[in-house]
Amino acid sequence: MSKSALITGVTGQDGSYLAELLLSKGYTVHGLLRRSSSFNTERVDHIYQGPQQPERSFVLHHADLTDGVALVNLLRDLRPDEVYNLGAQSHVRVSFDAPLYTGDVTGLGALRLLEAIRASGIETRYYQASSSEMFGATPPPQHERTPFHPRSPYGAAKVFGYWTTVNYREAYGMYAVNGILFNHESPRRGETFVTRKVTRAVARIRAGLQDRLYLGNLDAVRDWGYAPEYVDAMWRMLQHHEPTDFVVATGVAATVREFVETAFAHAGLDWNKYVRYDPKYERPSEVDALIGDPAKAHRLLGWKPEVLVEELARIMVDADMRQVADQLAGANVRIDR
Repeated sequence: MSKSALITGVTGQDGSYLAELLLSKGYTVHGLLRRSSSFNTERVDHIYQGPQQPERSFVLHHADLTDGVALVNLLRDLRPDEVYNLGAQSHVRVSFDAPLYTGDVTGLGALRLLEAIRASGIETRYYQASSSEMFGATPPPQHERTPFHPRSPYGAAKVFGYWTTVNYREAYGMYAVNGILFNHESPRRGETFVTRKVTRAVARIRAGLQDRLYLGNLDAVRDWGYAPEYVDAMWRMLQHHEPTDFVVATGVAATVREFVETAFAHAGLDWNKYVRYDPKYERPSEVDALIGDPAKAHRLLGWKPEVLVEELARIMVDADMRQVADQLAGANVRIDR
């Protein structure tokens, strides 16, 4: 019999790539969908299967990480072999504006899901999407034993989710792991995140649709990887013979400025002519440098990234230029695959 998996945050960047990966491996995939009066399923529309289709392998369920009772009922009914908690309020800057909501969904949401697994009495393997933002002010390189020092409500909420996962593993013997993923991007990244904001602006400026790009701290250092490769690491973690936590990163550092330079240069543009500084994009407390050490994942999971930051920038610029060209041609555009 094929395995089944439940993914929270299935309509996001990581959730959509993970769903594709699991479907390709023969899984039945269940995804959590927050109720909304508007559709927000563009990233999974190409794999969506309607309720009239018999023996569906991809099924969406209305539920929310703020509703513990609904989670218990859903888990008891589905009894998935694997649970991937990717749902969160995941925008770091926004977490300063909505700290209580971020703590509720990103932090307590993990607790509700873990408690729902325990209360429903099912046997499953649990993946918690932890974040490099937990390290915050701790100097790089950061690995599995590096102390946490979060610098945002988002980072603090992720630390809560991390230690809750460890606690349920130790207290109840659950197969529960943390994937501490460093920045990972793709053409499916939301347009308010800095990498996609840059590559979308490049495409629009090149097409004559935009004159300026406003950014905050260009000196922040990040370790950027390619999201489809990172969801493969998630899956590998739940196939490992024992539950343990992993850092997933490239180990390659780049500043925001270097990403901007690469993206504009790929489109034949001089970034200095178009990029302007706006202090409103600065965080109240900044994270200067996040650079991961993925040696453990290399050693135990056989996972190694192939797409590094310069190629990543080119992939995203090409995708956004295609999307802009389709829009100008009047095509029905969906997020690049």
